Amino acid sequence: MTIKVLIVDDSALIREVLTRTLGRDNDIVVVGTAEDPIAAREKIKTLNPDVVTLDIEMPNMNGLAFLDKLMRLHPLPVVMVSTLTKKGASETLLALELGAVDFVAKPSADLAGGIEAFGHNLREKVRAAAHSDVRGRSSRPAVPPQKLRTAAAPRGALIAIGASTGGVEAIRVVLGDMPTDCPPIVIAQHMPVGFTQRFAARLNELSEIAVLEAEDRMPLEPGKAYVARGDWHLRVERSSGQLKCRLSQNELTSGHRPSVDVLFESVAQQVGPMAVGAILTGMGRDGARGLKMMRDAGAYTVGQSPASALVYGMPRVAFEEGAVVEQAPVEQIASKLAAALNRIKSAA
Repeated sequence: MTIKVLIVDDSALIREVLTRTLGRDNDIVVVGTAEDPIAAREKIKTLNPDVVTLDIEMPNMNGLAFLDKLMRLHPLPVVMVSTLTKKGASETLLALELGAVDFVAKPSADLAGGIEAFGHNLREKVRAAAHSDVRGRSSRPAVPPQKLRTAAAPRGALIAIGASTGGVEAIRVVLGDMPTDCPPIVIAQHMPVGFTQRFAARLNELSEIAVLEAEDRMPLEPGKAYVARGDWHLRVERSSGQLKCRLSQNELTSGHRPSVDVLFESVAQQVGPMAVGAILTGMGRDGARGLKMMRDAGAYTVGQSPASALVYGMPRVAFEEGAVVEQAPVEQIASKLAAALNRIKSAA
């Protein structure tokens, strides 16, 4: 399948760079470019692209305003590409809340690997966007929050969550349903440096539980969630009888840092049957091996269902490899985890 891409950016130089970068592989073809959302609107009608790359700061109409209209009137997979995404993490997260599939920051002098790394990253995200179910997501009826009364569990219990493409929204849904008596929650979401702190702050604004960016040796406390820092692996370690966060910059695992596999494997080893885990939307296979280790260690595990996941990649591999006890829509995952925690409580 050839992926048709429309580039929307007010800089002629950036349009040229993106066109060359995306054209490096045979499965992606740039069918057109537009210098602002007004021109983009017409080209979407005539060119029918599979994926749109979109800048935030543009003349005539802000990229976020255009994205909002596009998702309501003509849902398409969108990857945000903007200089603002390096320092404007808030705008990037808003774009994801509005319906963008993913984002990539334009290359800069301090970007590790420079243009080559940027190009590889952009092509991978365009491929993931092309396989996402944006239209299905937009047509599904809104499900009211299923606020849980309790998710209490014995001391030493833990919730582990992993996600990638589409995970920002999926994690928001799961945490938004969690009550404050839940055990500690550890989260690995594929996200670069500079964004996880704002991501944690945004989740903290939207959830009753406290959400923090993880720090090394930070104790894990009930009623709090800990987000892996961009470009750092997050592990769980037991020290002096208490579970703590451990951060490291060891090599990429399953192609990622933070890696869901790294987090889940540590949970399997340190927490065993006192843990519950969920693998959410994302492309690739990161997390399947670690979640299988969790299940084999006696933990309850759940995967996001095909119809619910924006990208049914990571949950699919986990399901096929026997890593999940069951699959569920994202709106039911918090209650599934709480029910499993209740069974731990009853057995304790």
